[in-house]
Amino acid sequence: MKSLYAHTALRRGRRLFYGLLKVIFLGPLLRVLFRPWAKGLEHIPAEGPVILASNHLSFSDSFFMPLMVPRPVYFLAKSDYFTGKGLKGRLTAAFFRGVRSVPIDRSSGKAADPALRTALRILSEGKALGLYPEGTRSPDGRLYKGRTGIARIALESGIPVVPCAMVGTYEIQPTGQVMPKIKRVGVRFGEPLDFSRYREVPGAVDDRYILRSITDEIMYALMDLSDQEYVDMYATDAKKIISAERAAERAEQRAEAKKAAAEERRAAIEEQRQQEADEDAQRP
Repeated sequence: MKSLYAHTALRRGRRLFYGLLKVIFLGPLLRVLFRPWAKGLEHIPAEGPVILASNHLSFSDSFFMPLMVPRPVYFLAKSDYFTGKGLKGRLTAAFFRGVRSVPIDRSSGKAADPALRTALRILSEGKALGLYPEGTRSPDGRLYKGRTGIARIALESGIPVVPCAMVGTYEIQPTGQVMPKIKRVGVRFGEPLDFSRYREVPGAVDDRYILRSITDEIMYALMDLSDQEYVDMYATDAKKIISAERAAERAEQRAEAKKAAAEERRAAIEEQRQQEADEDAQRP
């Protein structure tokens, strides 16, 4: 009985923290500084389960999207955010729980399984689930190929997917930038995408062609809403390529700097030798 009361009190505390952040503290500050706008809010049901599929341009996406949605939005987050040690770890865990993030244990062999189970549980409770199909932030502001996990969740749950396009968040806080620039941002919500037609197909939830087709339909809807350039590559692979290119560029710059330094040393030595030769020539 005590554990039930404690769990109920904890849930009420999280709801209170979320409400305080959104309505009293962080929310008003973000509205004043960034003047966020939203279009298509009529596509989000006032109650009942819904999947919000968003492009992922910036760390700030997880602040502005739920800020503009008139109901709580739950996100999936790595369990590492909830298991940190010390004061910083406890504060980080408290923050992510307070903003409706749900921990996912990825230590098992199949990382998608716990995410799927948790997502279906959230939807079965009639909540709004926020997902980033790209799986990670865009490294350059373009829209990348979606992971099929969102298609599996949509098929398993039978819940429509509302595409959500973040606009301007890459410009204020691209990957690697700590403090955001003060600039207006926005969110566009599209018409719900219904994939119930696939549920009648035997084995659809495990059919990689169907899962890819659903995911691509979601990504194309996001492309239309966001006006982003689409890249048929996973963002994680693009990050590896960009990282390798930057490493190669840095290595080339170091090699050029080393070569320039060596040339300067040779020139200095040659100049010293010439100076000594001139001095010797001037001696009687």
